[in-house]
Amino acid sequence: MLWAVCFFNYADRQAIFSVFPLLGTQLHLSAVQLGIVGGSFMWVYALFGPFAGWLSDRFSRSSIILGALIFWSLTILATALARSFAELTLVRALGGFGEAFYFPAAMSLISDYHGPATRSRAMSLHQSSVYFGSIAGGTISGVLGQYYGWRSSFLFFGAAGIVLGLLLVLVLKEPVRGMADVLETRTAKQSGIVKEFREVLGNRMVQVLILAFIGANFVAVVFLTWLPTFLYQKFHMSLSMAGFNSTVYIQIASVLGVLTGGVLADAFHKKSRSGRMITQALGLLCGVPFLFLTGSTASIALLIVAMIGFGYFKGIYDANIFASLYDVVAVEHRGAAAGILNSLGWLGAGFAPIAVAVGAEHYGMSASLSATAVIYLLIGLLLFAAARRFNSSNVEQP
Repeated sequence: MLWAVCFFNYADRQAIFSVFPLLGTQLHLSAVQLGIVGGSFMWVYALFGPFAGWLSDRFSRSSIILGALIFWSLTILATALARSFAELTLVRALGGFGEAFYFPAAMSLISDYHGPATRSRAMSLHQSSVYFGSIAGGTISGVLGQYYGWRSSFLFFGAAGIVLGLLLVLVLKEPVRGMADVLETRTAKQSGIVKEFREVLGNRMVQVLILAFIGANFVAVVFLTWLPTFLYQKFHMSLSMAGFNSTVYIQIASVLGVLTGGVLADAFHKKSRSGRMITQALGLLCGVPFLFLTGSTASIALLIVAMIGFGYFKGIYDANIFASLYDVVAVEHRGAAAGILNSLGWLGAGFAPIAVAVGAEHYGMSASLSATAVIYLLIGLLLFAAARRFNSSNVEQP
């Protein structure tokens, strides 16, 4: 059920990027204005992420998830009615508000059904919906945009999300908090929102995981936002083919990578408590050459190889974003921790569309895409160093 909700979470946010060329032409928007449209979603998403996580530690997570799904689906419908830059920015921002409430609640819900032995695999299966949703959003939006206008895809995805939300109201249930962990003797202490955030952010390992996620998410948003336009302009693909090719190779490879990452991390975790972080670091470092190649090659064949390689190793990192976090925070803080991680990661990523638009004006889109390899290299090394320190420390796991 959560896989289906997350599918629309990403299909809805990805749909707009495939029609950027149409939006630029029909609404007379510059590349920087398009970057602001993309960023507005992420800034509001980031702003409300910590609050969403705090709420998910205190109220029914299933109700939060379904309410968020129906709300953001309504904003997707409203996107089809936008007539100006200001209106488009507003509805995208409202979509970010709605979607901010999904991941903290969903990850907390999954962690109550799966303990440490299977948590990475469970979360990696859920994460696969991100990639299928991105493929569907990019491809369907490109095809519908090319033949029926850019507004048509928002009508389609918005209506489908509302129908799904109404169906799941009947069947999505709330589990007992912490039931997958052996913590029966532990009494969860719920503190105020400021104190809880201070406790989470005071954890050094949480700080490292947040920095890594900011970097990884910045790179991901660069490709989600600008790769369709890059293929449309550099390789002269049609709108529908650019939307399809910009998502299918990376996202299908990411499905394979995320399943691999889930299995590897659960296996490594049995031998080392930093096993999930080590898995993430391997994914980031192995993705470096493929990132560079994606922007630099002039060959479509090499471009496909580069996108597949980047997608596969990105998936290995993605499989353990929240599972690694839950290795270092207490059960009663999981919602807040996930909300803070998600918020700060998307806050940093919110500047990615604009940064690349500005960079492309000065150095070209190819160079801007290739430069993201440096980010992967730095955060991969950071995670490796943190994993070694965590493994040798005397701090007990939560």
